[in-house]
Order: sequence, then structure tokens, then C-alpha cells
Amino acid sequence: MKTRIAFAVSVLFVILAGSCTSESIEDTNNPQAVNIVSLEQELLGIVNSHRKSLGYSDLVVSIVAYEYANSHNDYMITNGSLSHDNFSARASGISSKVNAEMVAENVAKDYSSAKLAFESWLSSPDHRKTMEDDFTHTGISVKKDLNGRLYYTQLFYR
Repeated sequence: MKTRIAFAVSVLFVILAGSCTSESIEDTNNPQAVNIVSLEQELLGIVNSHRKSLGYSDLVVSIVAYEYANSHNDYMITNGSLSHDNFSARASGISSKVNAEMVAENVAKDYSSAKLAFESWLSSPDHRKTMEDDFTHTGISVKKDLNGRLYYTQLFYR
């Protein structure tokens, strides 16, 4: 079973990360970033409404996934760029804490609204597949940096 999980996480990492580079573990405290809770909640509602329209169940909010999503947004803000860096570490951490068998993520940057970030993911086959997969839990972080740029990370697991 552990081999199957490791393989699934590895395959998903390759699919989602593409050519992203591996960096050191993320800094989880970025005092220059502020969570935009209203956008986090709005994005959850939009994603769950979309899933419901297709006959899927709502995703349940996970504090564990939220903490990892928040940490990844801090990392992207510190580096000033969008990335899937360290996804395998996030996936392994989530898997070990909640016994998840599959973990995936969507990231976005510079969308002024939850709806625009969602529509961008919806128009991408890989991101759309992630939102429409049979995941059960999610964590969504939306953070604004000092320049007003918005960073989005949504983690999914089952």
C-alpha cells in the first residue's frame, strides 16, 4: 500500500509540477503576507458548486491541508513567483498526518477574484481534472503580498 501511495504521489507530482525546481522546505511565517479569508471562502464555495453541478460531493475543509496551502503561499510570496516547488514534501506531510492516499494541488497568482482564479483552473485540463477528481478534503489559502498581488494554493486529498 505504501508503494502505491508513493507511486501515486510521484506521478501526480510529475503531472502537476512539470518542470518546477526543487527547493528547500518552505518558510511558514511570512509577516509580509495577509490571508484574504473572504476569497478563501468564496473560492471554496465556487469549487464546491461546480463539483455539485457534476454530481460530486462537497470538499470538506481540512486544517492540515490549509496549513500546508498557507505555508506554500508564503513560500511563493517570498520567492515572488508561482510554483509547485516542494509539492512532494507537502503531499508526504499531508499523507502522514491524515493517512491520505492521494494529494494534489492547484496554484494561481495575480487573479483579482476567486472567480477568475477558478475560471483559469477550469480552462486548464490538468487543473480541471484535479477539481473534478474524487477528492474528499481541501485546504485553500489566498494571500496578498505587500504589493497587492494575490497568491492562491488549493490542496486536495482523499
